Amino acid sequence: MTVRLLEGVRVVEFALLEAGGVGTVLADLGADVVKVERPGEGDYIRRVGWPFVHGVSLMHHHLGRGKRSVAIDIQKPEGARLAERVIGASDIVIEGMRPGVLTRRGLGSATMRERHPALVWCTVSGYGRTGPYTELAAHGLAFDAWAGGLRLGTTDEGFSSAELSVPLGTRVTPLLAAATILAATLRARRTGQGCAIDIAQCEGAAAVDWLTIEGHRAHLRPETEVTGNPSDGGVRRGPGTAGMGDSVRYQVYRSTDGHVLFMATERKFWERFCLAIDRSDLLGDQEGGEVADHALGDRELRGELTKVFLTRSTAAWVEIGLRADVPIAPVNSPATLPEDPHFAARTSWLPAEEYGADLLPLPVHLVDEELTRPAPAATPGQHTDEVLRGLGVSAGELTALREAGVLG
Repeated sequence: MTVRLLEGVRVVEFALLEAGGVGTVLADLGADVVKVERPGEGDYIRRVGWPFVHGVSLMHHHLGRGKRSVAIDIQKPEGARLAERVIGASDIVIEGMRPGVLTRRGLGSATMRERHPALVWCTVSGYGRTGPYTELAAHGLAFDAWAGGLRLGTTDEGFSSAELSVPLGTRVTPLLAAATILAATLRARRTGQGCAIDIAQCEGAAAVDWLTIEGHRAHLRPETEVTGNPSDGGVRRGPGTAGMGDSVRYQVYRSTDGHVLFMATERKFWERFCLAIDRSDLLGDQEGGEVADHALGDRELRGELTKVFLTRSTAAWVEIGLRADVPIAPVNSPATLPEDPHFAARTSWLPAEEYGADLLPLPVHLVDEELTRPAPAATPGQHTDEVLRGLGVSAGELTALREAGVLG
């Protein structure tokens, strides 16, 4: 049985580019999400990024799914009035444009919430509604750069370069925003009181990397107050994953056909591993710490483990981890992940035959139920007549508005 967990929840989205990810999460969970776009080409997310599938950006195929598209020119007074009718029929508004765009059309948060007190209004922006960077133009990686997520380097030609495995700000912010929106919606339905939410993508990026940021902050305090982990001798390491460099029992090792991440820092896991591979000699004379013992800086042991892990395939090491109850993880890449048996067992692609491109679903699993699959991403204005008729706009009005250039 398929279900829409947010059946009956109505959302209107005024968002460009990846700010529209908030509406995607809500649509995947079953909300009716209406995306208001400008007539013509609509949200230009269809024309950015790469790759293009059937002439449209993969970003649109993914972020536009599950939404109905209404093409209204809100710069025209008639269009602004129509947009207000859509807002008034909604529970939630997602604003993901440059600051002031809706306000200049008489559709800002303060005005709309005064007229519709139960509205939950979520503004998603790069840097938030306050602070010196509020008006600063940006694209997605700017928020990870702000949060300290870029790893800087230099090319062989002497040019500056940066590495980032995943753009965190634009990927995590929709999840933070959706959780906050749903909490606010529960309160609004209980009390009739909506609220205005201010979500910044730069702060989403920082929130994900909290351990590293808080670690640097902690290291500003005296060493008498903030030490390293006693199991590793109390040596202060670089915060976050930067401190993994000299770890031995929590480290990446090469297998015969790839890599594995070995994580036997608890004594029980280390003992199980050594017994499973018939290498009790690796236990040594010292029991070490019960937890968080990384065998930090033990180069001899690291060299021995390097040779050990080169004797089996990644799949064989994972099987040992399962059999002996030892944390050993396969190290996949975005290209190889779909070949992983665990991925294949739990993930059903939204297929290209229906969605234009193979898309990852929302990674939410229900027991004995399934989420209803979202509709494919819409063409600009595909649902204009359908949505506006539902608001009582007559066929004659639709024709007149279209002739006036208000509708796409």
